[in-house]
Amino acid sequence: MREITRRKFIATATLATGFALAVQPISAKVITTDTKGLVAGAVKIPVKDGEIPAYRAMPATGGNFPIVLVIQEIFGVHEHIQDICRRFAKLGYVAIAPELFVRQGDVSKLSSIEEIRPIVAKVPDAQVMSDLDATVNWAVKSSKGNVNRLGITGFCWGGRITWLYAAYNPKVKAGVAWYGRLVGDTTEQTPKHPVDIASGLKVPVLGLYGGKDTGIPLDTVEQMRDRLKSSSSKSEIIVYPDAPHAFFADYRPSYREKEAKEGWQRLQAWFKQHGV
Repeated sequence: MREITRRKFIATATLATGFALAVQPISAKVITTDTKGLVAGAVKIPVKDGEIPAYRAMPATGGNFPIVLVIQEIFGVHEHIQDICRRFAKLGYVAIAPELFVRQGDVSKLSSIEEIRPIVAKVPDAQVMSDLDATVNWAVKSSKGNVNRLGITGFCWGGRITWLYAAYNPKVKAGVAWYGRLVGDTTEQTPKHPVDIASGLKVPVLGLYGGKDTGIPLDTVEQMRDRLKSSSSKSEIIVYPDAPHAFFADYRPSYREKEAKEGWQRLQAWFKQHGV
C-alpha cells in the first residue's frame, strides 16, 4: 500500500510556480529571462518508480543540443532555478532541472529553512544519481539532446551533487559546482562526499566558492584542492574572497553582482573548453 501511495504521489507531483516561500521577500535585483525563441516549461521525467517533475528550457529551433543538468538548491526547482535553465537555453543548450526532493516532500511550500532541512536530509544520493541518469536519457530521447556534450552545474545542495555526479557518470564532460559542501558525515543516505571522490575524479569540475561563506569553511576548500591534485581531472577551485554563500542567487540578499557575473562567464568558458 505504501508503494502505491508513493507512486501516486510522484505521478501527481507538480513543479513549483514562482519562488519558494522560504526565500521571501524577493530582492529587487532578481534577474528575469524571457522565453522568446525558446521552448520552456514543466515536463515529466520517467524514473524507476513513476515520474518526477522537471523544468526544461531549450531553443525553439535546431537540434543536437548540448545538455546541461541544473541542480537545485535546498529550496527546490523554483523560479530562480527555472530562470537559470532559460539562460542556458538562450546560449543554445537544452537545460533541465529535475525536482530531486519530490518523493520526500514539496519544499517550495515550506516557509522556513528549519522545515526544509529534515526533508532534504532524507534524500538518498543513490536516488539522485538514478534520477539524473533518467533525466539525461529523457533529454536525448525527448529534447534533441546530445549525450556526448553533457554538462552539469548546481548550487549549494546542488553544488555537492555536481561533484558527486561528475564522479559517478563518465559521460559527463564537465561540471561547475557553486558553493557545494565538500565534507560531511557518512550516513546511509550520504555515504560519500566530494572530498572522498576527489582523488579519483576524471571529469573536470570547476568549483566556485565564497571566502566569506560561513557554512563552508575555507579549510575544507583547501582540503578539496589538495585531494584534486592527485586526480587526472584537471579540476579547479576559485575562491572569491569577499563573497558569501549563495553569491549567485540574484533573488536573495546574498547576491554579489560582480562575482556572480564573473562566475557565469567562467562557467561558459569552462563548458566550451571541455566540449559541452
